[in-house]
Amino acid sequence: MEQLDLLTETHILGDDTHVLTVRAEQCEALAARHIAHVAVVDAAAPYTIVRTHLSGAFMQVCLGGHGRTLLDGRWHTHSVGYASFAPAHVLHAFHCVPGTRWQLCWVRFMPTSPRSLAGAMAPALTRFDGRPLEHAVRGLYHEMQQDADPGSRAIWVDIIERYVSRMVDPWQREPRLNSMWNAVLADLGRPWTLEELAALANISPEHLRRLCWKNFGRSPGNQLITMRIARAAHELVTTQRKIEAIARDVGYANPFTFSNTFKRLTGFRPSEYRARPRQ
Repeated sequence: MEQLDLLTETHILGDDTHVLTVRAEQCEALAARHIAHVAVVDAAAPYTIVRTHLSGAFMQVCLGGHGRTLLDGRWHTHSVGYASFAPAHVLHAFHCVPGTRWQLCWVRFMPTSPRSLAGAMAPALTRFDGRPLEHAVRGLYHEMQQDADPGSRAIWVDIIERYVSRMVDPWQREPRLNSMWNAVLADLGRPWTLEELAALANISPEHLRRLCWKNFGRSPGNQLITMRIARAAHELVTTQRKIEAIARDVGYANPFTFSNTFKRLTGFRPSEYRARPRQ
């Protein structure tokens, strides 16, 4: 990992970073959608964010330049045309590259949002045109500066929600994946095989591979692993259940295999993850 203190909540903007933000406290329409805030950002180093305990899911779209984003326990270059999604209760971090500006827009969901629930979606970095979402966020920001009626604000929030759905509900675009992954979420502890997953979707294993790479940017097996670890991470910070029991529930009979997989994707052992400072 890059040399950031991933154990400490960090929020560094810097003098050369500019942020337009609308928060739920200001906008009833955002609160009704369980969206904590939306923003458009033009950032430069030392812009750095580290969230050791992300209380609500977070979607971020690159509009220009590039930066670095931590997902699945690995650093990724976040460039134009890509959006990232971080589920609730994960370690999440991103920062500007020195000498490079980074234009972003984001949507932060409340803990009460369905998008923040356990298993709602695994961490993802996928292709996404964020310009329409940016225009909608800017439209809402402009509306907030006016003495406009709440109905006008609600229209902008509805547009934001529609564009968000295109990214954070990827399997909703493909009904066969929708039914398949819903069945998997209901029984994450089952030792699913590729053939069983393909049979649930009523397609061939090779076609399932292609659809998963297209919609999630990972293989069916890796998507299953990330969903299991996302569920385990949620359980670790919201319950006091034993780590071994959580591991079994998400499909790991061997606690050492679970611990190694969890560390590979989050950067922490399960016990370390549970002991992290929280927001």
